[in-house]
Amino acid sequence: MDNGQLFPTEEGAMQGGPISPLLANIALHGLERVIKENFSRRSRRGFNPPQIIRYADDFVVLHEDQNIVQQCQEIASAWLKETGLELKPSKTRITHTLEVVEGKPGFDFLGFHIRQYCVGKTKSGKDSRGCLQGFKTHIKPSKAAIQRHVEKLHETINTHKQAEQKELIEALNPKIMGWSHYYAHVVSAKVFRRVDNIVYGMLQRWAVYRHPNKNKHWIINKYWRVDEGKGWIFQPPNDGNQLYRHNQTRIRRHIKIQGRRSPYDGDWIYWSKRMGRHPEVSERVAKLLKKQKGKCWECGLYFLDGDKMEIDHLVPKRLGGNDAIYNLQLLHRHCHDAKTARDTG
Repeated sequence: MDNGQLFPTEEGAMQGGPISPLLANIALHGLERVIKENFSRRSRRGFNPPQIIRYADDFVVLHEDQNIVQQCQEIASAWLKETGLELKPSKTRITHTLEVVEGKPGFDFLGFHIRQYCVGKTKSGKDSRGCLQGFKTHIKPSKAAIQRHVEKLHETINTHKQAEQKELIEALNPKIMGWSHYYAHVVSAKVFRRVDNIVYGMLQRWAVYRHPNKNKHWIINKYWRVDEGKGWIFQPPNDGNQLYRHNQTRIRRHIKIQGRRSPYDGDWIYWSKRMGRHPEVSERVAKLLKKQKGKCWECGLYFLDGDKMEIDHLVPKRLGGNDAIYNLQLLHRHCHDAKTARDTG
């Protein structure tokens, strides 16, 4: 489809469909291996091979030496040419994450902007040997990703000018929650607050459009629950359905999966505390492992494979406690016995 006119094709894959990234992975399989084969590790000379991160047809080559990166580009171009493909000039760029080399420092990848900043020794990152690097890496939502998200929210609000407030909230919440959770593991707190301010402005214009003859105090009182003591919550009166704000999403740093871990390796303790679920463990135990970050709250030690674990009530049922997750903790069996003896002694 181009400018409203359909051009049927007998070959090719639809852009954005599920088959497109699959075909890209098949076509580009082996690219990382070819690049790494040309740069073997030489530990005596302190040389590390370049790192390649690829997602479908997007990939990044990382190395401290710009000449190595340029050689990787040449190797990738030659390898792609054999398969009938080529690098897109508008998306191919050699840059530095700390210094100005070609345009602004840093680069965008999968909707994220990766850049490093010079900092003092108290905030500096450390290398694998524990030495200060003099800079800190920041990963945050890219400006293009923010702009696309704001435009989608603006389009949604415009298409719901005549809709009830509840319908607008139901249309916006999935978009806001999905986008904010995607960026919940990077430096996003300031971006979330800024986007929330933009959304508030758009909602205020939506409300004024619906009631052009009403004053601002009347409009705010109708669509926001300020006068009811609930703050600037976009919510219909007498209705629990409220607009989800970006800054309600908790920022949690991503923890890299250890070595050669696999969800099928049988280590249910590791995967339960990481994901909060595992097929070999009850949902309640898995949630408690994740909540307690794999530690027994009585002795403070990590649970190990083979440990006997029991669920304990923080407030015993005989004293009015319940089975809600906030009133439960996971303990070693011997820690549970010691706690019970102490509570009843």
